[in-house]
Amino acid sequence: MELTGAQALLKCLEKEGVKTIFGFPGGAVIDIYDELPNFPVEHILVRHEQGAIHAADGYARATGDVGVCLLTSGPGATNAVTGIATAYMDSIPVVIFTGQVPTPLIGNDAFQEVDIVGITRPCTKHNYLVKDVKDLARVVKQAFYLARSGRPGPVLVDLPKDVLQAKCDFDYPRNVRLRSYNPNLKPHVGQTRKVAKLLRDAKRPLIYSGGGVISARAHRELVWLARRLNVPVTSTLMGLGAFPGDDDLWLGMLGMHGTYAANMAVNNCDLLLAIGARFDDRVTGKVNTFAPKATIVHVDIDPTSIQKNVAVHVPLVADCKSALAALKEELEPDLDVPAWQAKHADWVGQVRSWASEHPLTYNASTTGAIKPQYVVEKIYEITKGDAIIATEVGQNQMWAAQFYRFKSPNTFLSSGGLGTMGYGFPAAMGAQKAFPDKLVIDIAGDGSIQMCIQEMATVVCNNLPVKIVILNNGYLGMVRQWQELFYGKNYCQTCMDAQPDFVKLAEAYGAEGYRITDSKDVESVLREAFASPKPVIVDVRVEREENVYPMVPAGASLAEMLLV
Repeated sequence: MELTGAQALLKCLEKEGVKTIFGFPGGAVIDIYDELPNFPVEHILVRHEQGAIHAADGYARATGDVGVCLLTSGPGATNAVTGIATAYMDSIPVVIFTGQVPTPLIGNDAFQEVDIVGITRPCTKHNYLVKDVKDLARVVKQAFYLARSGRPGPVLVDLPKDVLQAKCDFDYPRNVRLRSYNPNLKPHVGQTRKVAKLLRDAKRPLIYSGGGVISARAHRELVWLARRLNVPVTSTLMGLGAFPGDDDLWLGMLGMHGTYAANMAVNNCDLLLAIGARFDDRVTGKVNTFAPKATIVHVDIDPTSIQKNVAVHVPLVADCKSALAALKEELEPDLDVPAWQAKHADWVGQVRSWASEHPLTYNASTTGAIKPQYVVEKIYEITKGDAIIATEVGQNQMWAAQFYRFKSPNTFLSSGGLGTMGYGFPAAMGAQKAFPDKLVIDIAGDGSIQMCIQEMATVVCNNLPVKIVILNNGYLGMVRQWQELFYGKNYCQTCMDAQPDFVKLAEAYGAEGYRITDSKDVESVLREAFASPKPVIVDVRVEREENVYPMVPAGASLAEMLLV
């Protein structure tokens, strides 16, 4: 069957089972758009390329499948770089197709030419420039395989216009063979036995899970291990939802804005079992004081992540699901559950005591102002934890992570590694497209929501009823908090003096807008907004100088927390 490059690309997407792509057209990719109506692939027209890549990312995080976006050359491609780096830092499987000038013009400074392969080399798992239409099907097959296998990540495919117009016989490969790429999914038997022995011998074990558990769909194995062995669990920001947030063994997130109980547990455990997490600086604080009494086990599919930030005593290179399943197989035959429960009872009692001494809390307002933590608590109460929650980045992100109890994987969408303001709303848009019947909420700040607000037009146009709850304090809140605590209250360039009327803004796009200025109205207005079949912005005027606590100052140890 002879097809043009544009037809072949869309046929490849059909073969990969891609139902939805997010994109923005241009001259370099116009041949693809010309063929698009002839293929069973739905296209969501965004209003900015950054919205497209974040939407594909949100779609991927919510479904566990590969997200796809299609962009034109030059500025169309460069506008997506922030989103590509966001997906790369959080190991999210996304395939990005970009247009390119015809191959004879590459390097000639042609109109809308840019070396997107060179630009994205440091922030993609792999990228391709397709120079021959005969290579197109093989490259697309490899791109999807690379994006979803091993440690997931974004893969970019750059498509010159003449390649899209050229013809070839279409033959989609069944399998992928890459001699230099063989991710190790299965754990080493000897190392698995070592970890099992450490678990048997430990008196104060702690599980520290990360986003790798969610990527590997290993949450059931994680819950089995923790409950049967009676081991407390903490996690990174990206790991939220992998372990039920309402379980008695759940300690909450650890690190800079982690709970007192989680950070004290890290400081006092004798075995730290890190699963699919990478020990980033927001988690470890001062590295040489991290988990000082513990033997550290690190389970990760990416061997380059092990020993990267902290010294690890026992590495276990494997996919998280395979590793946890192997541990179960090793431990289960002689597992005496009552004995394990009793063995760790004092330790579990101790961490519960820490949680009781210093729970997540906040001071009641003395001025009648709305507390942002109260708003998040109400969102949890109304949704019963059954919503998909996206966040922007900053205080809104941390309050959502602290006060919403995530019960299931793939329900928390946030930019952890790169910390990308403007991520939450388009990511929520992607998740809403994947799950049209679910309640999808973006918890935002008044600064970050303005970075991709143009996607209001996209959600209205496509009947995607995303709810945006803005915790509006009139500041770039997290930076202001640092200025207050560490820079003598020098609030330089963090006050958002000029703001749009968010209610009128929502209405201008054809959505609904609400404003809350009194605590007594929070619950009723949120309920009304969440019940609406339309996209909604809820502008909540919260306490202006509220801070996120606990907080570990940058460079301090986890034991040096600032509490409320």
